[in-house]
Amino acid sequence: MKKILQKAENSQNVLREEAKAVPIRDITTPKIQKIIKEMSQALLSQNDGVAIAAPQIGYSLQIFVVSGKIFHENFIRGEATDNLPKEEIPEDLVFINPVISRLSREKIWVPEGCLSVRWLYGKTHRSKKVTVTAYDKNGKKFTRGASNLLAQIFQHETDHLKGILFTDHAKDVKEENPFQ
Repeated sequence: MKKILQKAENSQNVLREEAKAVPIRDITTPKIQKIIKEMSQALLSQNDGVAIAAPQIGYSLQIFVVSGKIFHENFIRGEATDNLPKEEIPEDLVFINPVISRLSREKIWVPEGCLSVRWLYGKTHRSKKVTVTAYDKNGKKFTRGASNLLAQIFQHETDHLKGILFTDHAKDVKEENPFQ
C-alpha cells in the first residue's frame, strides 16, 4: 500500500507542487486506474480520513477521491463506520481535473485536519456551498454541488492540487493525537 506523505518529510516538494492535469484519453488507462485504486486503499487505511488527493501519495496529478463512507447513515449521524461491511459503504467518488466553478459568498469557520499534516488541527474559513466540475474514473464529465462538509472537502482537496495545505491559512492550529 502507498504511504501517505507528510509535510515534514522530503516529500514536501510533491505536496507543494501544482499538480498536472490528467489527459482525458488517459483516464481509463491501467496506470491512472491503478493510481485511483492506490488512493482509495490509502484512504481506507485511515479511520479518520474522508478524502485524499493524488499528491498525498506521491503523484503530481489532478485527482482526488472522497470516501463513500461520508454518505453512509452512520457517518451522517456521527457514529463509527470502521467496522461496517464493505458492501454497506457507498463507492468512493473520484474527481479528475476538478475545477471549482462556483463558491458561495457565505463562508464559515470549520475545524479541519489533513492526512499529510498529522496530527495538526485548526479552523479554516471555507465557503459553505461549492460547485465542482470534473471527470469521473470512466472519463465522463460531471458537475456536482455540495454544501457543508462535502463543500469543505472539495475546497481542501482542490487546495492540495494547487500545492496548498490547510495549515497555510488555518488559525488556532494545535496538535491533537486521539490515538495517544
